[in-house]
Amino acid sequence: MPAGVWRHGSRAADGTRDLPEETALALTFQRETYAVMMGTPADLEDFAVGFAITEGIVAEAREIAALDVLEHADGIELRMELPPAALDRLTARRRRLAGPTGCGLCGIDSLTEAVRRPRRVGPGQRVGAAEIAAAMAGMEPLQRLNRATHAVHAAAFWHSAEGIVALREDVGRHNALDKLAGALARAGHDAADGLVLLSSRVSIEMVQKAAAIGAPVLVAVSAPTAHAVRLAEAAGMTLVAVARQDGFEVFCGAERIGAEAAHVAG
Repeated sequence: MPAGVWRHGSRAADGTRDLPEETALALTFQRETYAVMMGTPADLEDFAVGFAITEGIVAEAREIAALDVLEHADGIELRMELPPAALDRLTARRRRLAGPTGCGLCGIDSLTEAVRRPRRVGPGQRVGAAEIAAAMAGMEPLQRLNRATHAVHAAAFWHSAEGIVALREDVGRHNALDKLAGALARAGHDAADGLVLLSSRVSIEMVQKAAAIGAPVLVAVSAPTAHAVRLAEAAGMTLVAVARQDGFEVFCGAERIGAEAAHVAG
């Protein structure tokens, strides 16, 4: 895209800049719309599968009987078909989310759903400070879209024997994590076997989504919210944040970190 470049208070030159695309993505089940998200139109099958898993509609990728990516004039439809058992869960979830006026997230039940307690994760593995540093250092070179645009988030999965096995990018941090969840599920990777890495801050939704795929260790570049830390503790997760070249902080679950690991935030 063309861009006028200004430096030190004056116009320096005419130039161009790569910008990420942002598209309306409709997630539909049995041809009924469940949600519409604005997101980057890439890795859309991963996004659909990951969203269905982190929302608790399906437990694994194979529960989705069919998945089609359909382009429309105003956006893209991710059309999924569900078998009866998953459809029952979807119906129950919609019933919990629907407020008295049918406006979606409204009413006390929906407020409770928004801050729902995540499921407990498994024990996972211990990890050392050097491994966390290596994992985060290996993430940046793989963020190709962000290197070009400086405008997208990333979520990645690191395995001790293989390094980073999957990385997904999106203008939305939640979408990036959903895409990663879908990529892991479709490839048969168990999130309990490594670290989930984020290029963003950690909100409650990021903890909920990481817990939904059974990730015991979540590592982020930026700080968490206080509520995110409380939810991570409730899920039995290890939450590592402010992970930079000079170290990181452990906000909960320090027992999974090697004795030499880092400062434990108080």
